[in-house]
Amino acid sequence: MAVLKKIKQLIHWGPIIALSIIFFVANMAIKCDFRWWPISESGGFLNLVIFVSWVVLTLYNYFLAAFKGPGFVPLGWKPSEPSEAKYLQYCEVCEGYKCPRSHHCRKCNRCVMKMDHHCPWINICCGHFNHANFVYFLFFAPVGCVHALLILIPSVYRALNVHWYIMSKENYPIVYLGVWEFIMCMFAIGLAFGVIIAVGTLFIIQLKSILKNETGIETWIKEKAEELDRDEDEGRFVYPYHLGWWKNLKYVFSLTKQKHSDGYSWPVIEGCNQYTFTIEQLKQKAVKRERTVQYIIVDDYHGSMLPISKGYDMCCGIPCTDEPRIPVRKGDRVDVTRWKRKWLYGTKLLTGAEEEGKKRVRGWFPRRCAQELSHEEVNGIMSDNKKEN
Repeated sequence: MAVLKKIKQLIHWGPIIALSIIFFVANMAIKCDFRWWPISESGGFLNLVIFVSWVVLTLYNYFLAAFKGPGFVPLGWKPSEPSEAKYLQYCEVCEGYKCPRSHHCRKCNRCVMKMDHHCPWINICCGHFNHANFVYFLFFAPVGCVHALLILIPSVYRALNVHWYIMSKENYPIVYLGVWEFIMCMFAIGLAFGVIIAVGTLFIIQLKSILKNETGIETWIKEKAEELDRDEDEGRFVYPYHLGWWKNLKYVFSLTKQKHSDGYSWPVIEGCNQYTFTIEQLKQKAVKRERTVQYIIVDDYHGSMLPISKGYDMCCGIPCTDEPRIPVRKGDRVDVTRWKRKWLYGTKLLTGAEEEGKKRVRGWFPRRCAQELSHEEVNGIMSDNKKEN
């Protein structure tokens, strides 16, 4: 069952595209290498071994990052001390508390330990247990592509000038490429450049986060904490996990199998405790609830990514996020917490029979399908619901 689960994980557009690029670029580079720098030539064998090493290291860390996984918080998890539960957020989907630094992933449908982000290329989250292998993959893939370019570009150049090399009195290796081989080499060169730019940029972003011991989500929460209005006696928020760049690096890229954390508790700086960050999250959640505005749906929306029926201009202002779109019907009420010019993000309020056996439903929907309710209207609806109950 475990093997089938891992195979199923790879049958997804992300891993299929990522692995196809790796094997395609590697295949074309090795083919050209045998012609441009044959192993019979001095240094040819060493060049091939080094390139194959990049490919092996890239694939090794890719599969470890994918199959090792980030580490999931057990379903229904609770802190060992019941009194500490008040410092943690409760996950309705996993029906348990979120331990420090964990977040719920909609794609994995689980709470993830030290969640950084959900990566479609490995089709699983990047988190506590696979973070190092994921970053190694981000490093070796561009390095391998740089080496591939050093093979492919000279090979294409020699193929274009093959007649000169044939007529030359020097004993140059002859590189001849047919039409399709030439096209595939040019395509491989384009892919290699793309990997160097895209994956290399992601590697730099990840390395910066590791040096500060922050995940992508924590950086966002930290920025909001700095903008939050606070009482004078409360003081400035202090991020508890920045232990110094060297320790931060060492904790992620440990040479031993011993982890510095079990995924539930974490080393923190002096003056902070295990719940310094989770308490800040709860404060931000409270502020978010205070800013919530209730809307009533006045027009049906079926959850389409491109709701052309609501006007062609709706397709030009769609939210640039993988967050879900939720279908809504006339008369539904939604607690809205985020606003864009043409879209709203909120939690659909379920009533009566709808609530039974259903989890929270939240996501984006077109602004023109909803109308803001006044406080009087909201209070009136709540009074009517109490009378019905």
